[in-house]
Amino acid sequence: MDFGLVLQTDPPASRVVDLMKRAESNGFSHGWTFDSAVLWQEPFVIYSQILANTTKLKVGPMVTNPGTRTWEVTASTFATLNDMFGNRTVCGIGRGDSAMRVAGRKPNTLARISEAMKVIRALGRGEEADLGGGTVVRFPWIKPGAEVPVWMAAYGPKALRMTGEEADGFILQLADLYLTEYMVKAVKDAAVAAGRDPSEVRICVAAPAYVTADDSPEALAHAREQCRWFGGMVGNHVADLVEKYGVHSAAVPGELTDYIKAREGYDYSHHGRSGNPDTRFVPDEIVDRFCLIGPAEKHIEKLNALRALGVDQFALYDMHDAQEAVIDAYGTKVIPAVNG
Repeated sequence: MDFGLVLQTDPPASRVVDLMKRAESNGFSHGWTFDSAVLWQEPFVIYSQILANTTKLKVGPMVTNPGTRTWEVTASTFATLNDMFGNRTVCGIGRGDSAMRVAGRKPNTLARISEAMKVIRALGRGEEADLGGGTVVRFPWIKPGAEVPVWMAAYGPKALRMTGEEADGFILQLADLYLTEYMVKAVKDAAVAAGRDPSEVRICVAAPAYVTADDSPEALAHAREQCRWFGGMVGNHVADLVEKYGVHSAAVPGELTDYIKAREGYDYSHHGRSGNPDTRFVPDEIVDRFCLIGPAEKHIEKLNALRALGVDQFALYDMHDAQEAVIDAYGTKVIPAVNG
């Protein structure tokens, strides 16, 4: 199993770079960041520094979207980084929850994501792509062998199907075992139906992880409070699904939708941060199901279960009060045990 580290690009950028260097030295293979231009600093600038200060780490957004950047600019940025540092980028893409809403726009449609994925992937390989209206372009400076894999974030049935049909990878932002099995199956089945080899679709589960010294009630309570924000972030996407499909729908499992009944609102100024006051509605049960908390042994147990469900990478959200400690615990205890 591969391991990724996920960070927000809060200033100073040097700390983001240092944490990514620490992650690589602890056996992580991927470095991911949020991408929301108003809330945080520009990630692609920071990727250049991360790549320059590491040797093998692959970087990318979790996730960008096709609305805040034009597609040829996105493709050119990835391709330039690959030309400078080798093929060490991954384009994670989604509807654009915080990035679009904070800028006063609606998240992107699936049709727009589909078009953007095709353009970004083709241009990143040095192939021609239609930007719309018959305008066909190609980057003349792309070297042979260049590639920009595109991984799609999804929850809903239509998005899961499109991921299996079109994307190089699937990003699932929760670590619940039941929902992971349900959604990975939906993606793989869609790949088969589209005539693809389902093993070619990489599966990445992303969730907060907090390693405690023991499983005492006090330690677990602190870990839950540090990770409770995640249930609120996932809740934004779930609320969109409920609006589209209804509270009780065969299209979306109740295990995903039931917990947001007490959700009242959301202030993006606290997005992705521990102590987020808008996530008090998230119960302990959801934190335990969606995240990885507890002693290292509990993380190893859950990661092995995720791998058995077809997960190729676990990407660790590291937004809490123990960033270095969790990276080091994974490097010394968790990753060696899972991959030993």
